[in-house]
Amino acid sequence: MEGTSKLKLDNTWQEVIQAEFEKDYFIWLKNFLIAEKANYRVFPPGQQIFSAFNYTPFNKVKVVIIGQDPYHGFGQANGLCFSVSPGIKQPPSLQNIFKEIQTDLGIPVPRTGNLEAWAKQGVLLLNATLTVRENTAGSHQNKGWEVFTDTVIKKVSDLKTGVVFLLWGNYARAKEALIDKTKHHILSAPHPSPLARGGFFNCKHFSKTNELLRSQGEPEIDWRVEEVL
Repeated sequence: MEGTSKLKLDNTWQEVIQAEFEKDYFIWLKNFLIAEKANYRVFPPGQQIFSAFNYTPFNKVKVVIIGQDPYHGFGQANGLCFSVSPGIKQPPSLQNIFKEIQTDLGIPVPRTGNLEAWAKQGVLLLNATLTVRENTAGSHQNKGWEVFTDTVIKKVSDLKTGVVFLLWGNYARAKEALIDKTKHHILSAPHPSPLARGGFFNCKHFSKTNELLRSQGEPEIDWRVEEVL
């Protein structure tokens, strides 16, 4: 991994989280990632590690979706949770997300699994762990990324108002403790993974998110992505 000083980070986020890069845990994390990259393939590529922040500047954040790990297959992860790079087959969880959007809003299932269109509208697609070793799920958990991303969630909670947090599955739900419920909105549901036995379906989080944004005078999210089947 390139040094963080070489990685582009949106200016509005730099003002909020720059201090984290100088802390002991992050320096240790950076050294861990340098060693990992010397011995293994690490995803996403270095220039995409902070994609969630660069596509969604801090001052534009109005929805937060929390994932756990990046996808660990070759070419899948692009720095946005649940999203895959163009041309990559949609993983099962993402397929179920699109199925729910179709049921909820009547939007056809797209060919692409690239969620950049959401991120550009203010949907922060944040994985709790921002990197992973190829073909080794969870390999970069408990190395420091969670400290960093918990700080990100707390900063959004402390410094903004009216953000809609979508917490899918027990791991994401545990982040509720970081969010000030008196000034933000929290929508919880089972994880979209098929392992959740369809519990995610009919949560209607996408229409509910737009209702909440509309009630605050904010533009709704257009949940369509390109290349409709």
